[in-house]
Amino acid sequence: MRSRESRGIWGIFIVLIILFAMLAIFTFYTIQSVGPSSDTSNAFGKHPQIGVVEVTGVIMEAKATIDKLLRAEKDKNIQAIIVRVNSPGGAVGPTQEIYQEIKRIDQKKPVYASFGAIAASGGYYIGAATRRIYANPGTLTGSIGVLMQFLDLSKLYEFAKVSPSAIVSGRYKDMGQTTRPMSDEERSLMKRLMDGVHQQFIKDILVRRKDKIRGSMDDLAQGQIFSGEEAYLAGLVDDLLSLWQAGRQIHQELLLKGEFGLKFIKKKKDKSIWSMLERLEGAASDLLPTIRTSPVPMFLFKGMR
Repeated sequence: MRSRESRGIWGIFIVLIILFAMLAIFTFYTIQSVGPSSDTSNAFGKHPQIGVVEVTGVIMEAKATIDKLLRAEKDKNIQAIIVRVNSPGGAVGPTQEIYQEIKRIDQKKPVYASFGAIAASGGYYIGAATRRIYANPGTLTGSIGVLMQFLDLSKLYEFAKVSPSAIVSGRYKDMGQTTRPMSDEERSLMKRLMDGVHQQFIKDILVRRKDKIRGSMDDLAQGQIFSGEEAYLAGLVDDLLSLWQAGRQIHQELLLKGEFGLKFIKKKKDKSIWSMLERLEGAASDLLPTIRTSPVPMFLFKGMR
């Protein structure tokens, strides 16, 4: 009797393993079908010699963009690179990493920037690393500033009769927590920090654009947003051309042979089962609400108020 029960349990266990394997295979191919179409780059033109690296959305990490930049750098058929920016900005550190890598690559292959719908704050920071910036007349451009936001929920805690407490080592360790307002000393400390990063932003812009800026850079770097046309008049961008117009101009100026074309560099896709599981984990975590109770990082970001 026990032998039959054991065989039944093992049978159920084997069936569950088979079902799990089938589900994993189905999920893997589903992800492949809805993901990027190919590991290869999408090309417009028979033999494109200009690579396009897209920077889209909020910048929170640098690796994906730098990987594409490196692929464009190593591709012997690509003679020039356009960084296509459609971003309101993002975190300071990753933005500066991308900026530095663009500067390095530009010493070997010319790198240009093309601004799409928006290239604000960190998005503009990245463009400033290139030798020339193109924008559309209506592109939202600029917002040269630094933002750090904190949320004071102490009144709400008081209303709810909740008394959070924290044990800290270091007088500033709980600075910016939602449980209490910041002191004047803490605000002064954070202001000095942000002013320093703001000056880094301005300094890096002037590395390329010192002789191009019309007027005072300090006046242009107060966090205001410009249209592409206004940015052009201020010297923040070099020309008002679309991506394809800019590409044709670059093709002519560099005397590239053959038909004009653009090669869009896509992220190289890892098809391993481990990569699939990581993507599943990432998708699941995106569905879970996240409550931040610690200070947020500084952003080169155009906030919508």
